[in-house]
Amino acid sequence: MAATSTTSVKLDEETKRRVQELAKTRRRSTHWLLREAIEQYVDREERREQFRQSALAAWAEYQATGMHATADEADAWLARLESGEDAEPPPCHD
Repeated sequence: MAATSTTSVKLDEETKRRVQELAKTRRRSTHWLLREAIEQYVDREERREQFRQSALAAWAEYQATGMHATADEADAWLARLESGEDAEPPPCHD
């Protein structure tokens, strides 16, 4: 199990009340609810940052090589995937 440490979070009274009420409704401790919320937020933001970095890398590669697939090619590929076909992505070209 990972080591844990205590961190304080200052909340305004209204937010604190809402968290306590939600914890009570869910039959969870306030601590559990706050920890879960923070974990979900960090996971979501890490995925968002990975997506952003991937997009920046793809843009840099496109600028360097000019290789791309058109929107029509991508739409046709996605339509095949949506229909259940195991389709390969369209080849990139310049």
